Amino acid sequence: MNLVNLVRFSLVLTVVVIVLGAYTRLADAGLGCPDWPGCYGSLSVPNQHDEIALAQALYPSLVIETDKAWLEMIHRYFASSLGLLVVCISLMGIVSRQLSFVWASMLTGIVIFQAALGMWTVTMKLMPIVVVGHLLGGFTLFTLLALTQWRLSSQFPFKMSPSGLIRTKCLALVALFLVVIQIALGGWTSSNYAALMCTTLPICEGNWQSYLNFAQAFQLIQPTAETYEFGTLDYSSRMTIHIVHRVGACVVSLSVILLVWSLWKRREVALRNMAKSLLIVLIIQLSFGVANVVLSLPMIIAVAHNIGAAVLLLVICRTNFLIWVAAKPCAYPSGEMEKGVNP
Repeated sequence: MNLVNLVRFSLVLTVVVIVLGAYTRLADAGLGCPDWPGCYGSLSVPNQHDEIALAQALYPSLVIETDKAWLEMIHRYFASSLGLLVVCISLMGIVSRQLSFVWASMLTGIVIFQAALGMWTVTMKLMPIVVVGHLLGGFTLFTLLALTQWRLSSQFPFKMSPSGLIRTKCLALVALFLVVIQIALGGWTSSNYAALMCTTLPICEGNWQSYLNFAQAFQLIQPTAETYEFGTLDYSSRMTIHIVHRVGACVVSLSVILLVWSLWKRREVALRNMAKSLLIVLIIQLSFGVANVVLSLPMIIAVAHNIGAAVLLLVICRTNFLIWVAAKPCAYPSGEMEKGVNP
């Protein structure tokens, strides 16, 4: 398998890990195994009576739930496999000189840091800031692998008209920044168990303005607790987090729509196609968000909302890649339309 195909496979595996991570978190199985990297002192989940008895002796204060433990361990197995694969990609890239040492080191570094965040997620009992960091680390790895694949497979940059290019570039960067912030807000909402704090649309029920508590809601280092599972914040703080996430969705939607409009006005077919993709993904993602509220956070929709965030980030990153890296500005003859060649 050549390096490009290996990177493509790693992208698929990263999506699987993101899905498993979201499902594990939403199923309240993040502490299904109270230790790391194993589970109750073993590299597998205790199933036999003697294994369960030993695990109970090691952790007498805990109730052993094998179904949640298996969810957590399956996630760890896939994440470990992904980590080893990324290290192999980095080494192959350096040896074959297809990747620079700096880029390969960045890939390996994010994998190592992700492993540390995975450990801290367990040892620090689901502290929200650590959980959000772990989520952002996974999305960062996904983005870096996508950029790696695009750089390895791109050969023929298409030409771009310089007209309006700076405006489009700025809109693309702003949209990327806002999407990253919104993903972090989504992780903060989930890790503080605030997803069901508002059950009506468009903002929240009742006199929600009087309950806003920004200081406590966004205190990144929260007071020490025995465990952060199921959250430690009061209602007003969680409601504030939820509302800010909804407002963030509106801001992101506006920025993406402006970017879509800017891309659609351009002549390049590749950029017009990106505009279509962005709009479709945005509509789907917003639909998932509304469905989570209306249907009280069904598991399949909640997991799909996580996948939608990853896909939206990917499409916006692709847009920025096309504009900033893959394309070469070039003026068109009067009246000529660019046929467009995707890199």
